[in-house]
Amino acid sequence: MLNIKSFTFNPFMENTYVLYDESKEAVIIDPGCYEKREKAMLFDFIKMEGLTPVKLLNTHCHIDHVLGNAFVKNTYDIPLWFHEDESQILKAVPAYAPNYGFPQYQESKADHYIREGEWINFGQSRLLSILVPGHSPGHLVFYHEPTLECIGGDTLFQGSIGRTDLPGGDHDTLLDAIKTKLFFLPDEVTVYPGHGPATQIGEEKTNNPFVGKYARF
Repeated sequence: MLNIKSFTFNPFMENTYVLYDESKEAVIIDPGCYEKREKAMLFDFIKMEGLTPVKLLNTHCHIDHVLGNAFVKNTYDIPLWFHEDESQILKAVPAYAPNYGFPQYQESKADHYIREGEWINFGQSRLLSILVPGHSPGHLVFYHEPTLECIGGDTLFQGSIGRTDLPGGDHDTLLDAIKTKLFFLPDEVTVYPGHGPATQIGEEKTNNPFVGKYARF
C-alpha cells in the first residue's frame, strides 16, 4: 500500500510529499522546507514513522520546490533525481533566491537525470516518470498505477493549470502536454499538485476552464 504524506511549506504554499510503503523505504518529492521549523516538521515525521528515505525527487526546479533539497540530501545522504532539462533552472536559483527572501538558500546538484518513462523504485513500490513540459522545460509527474495516484507538481491544479510566464515556460506546450499525457490517465486518478488541494483527472477533463470540456481558451 502506498502512503502519501503532504506538507505545505514556505511563503509560496508549496506542497512537499513523502511517499512510502510497508517496507518503510520512502521518497521525498519537492522539499520546499526552508525555515528551521519546516525542516523539523519533515524530519520529525520521518523519524516518527521509522522511514528510510532512499531518493529525493524534483518534479521541476523552481525555487519553491527546491528550497529543502540540500537539507534533505545532507540529512539522509540520498541522491537527487530530476529531468536533465531542469538543470539550468536549478542553476539559476542562487542568483535570485535573496531577492525572494531566501538569503540562506543552499545549492544542490543532480545525482541522476530521470528519463521519460523511467521507473523509480523504492521498497515494494515504483513510480512511472511522465514528462509534462510547459510550466518548465523538464517538468515530470510521478504516477503510481496500482493506487491511481499521481504527484503532479505545477502542471494541473484544481480548476487551473501551472503558470507559463516564467523562464522556460510555454502556454501552448503545457496545454498540449496535459491533454496528451495527463488526460491519457484514467479518470479516477487523483492528482496531488504542487500547490492547493488534490483533484481528479476526470473532474479536470470536464470542468477545468483551461483544458477541460468547457475550456474557454
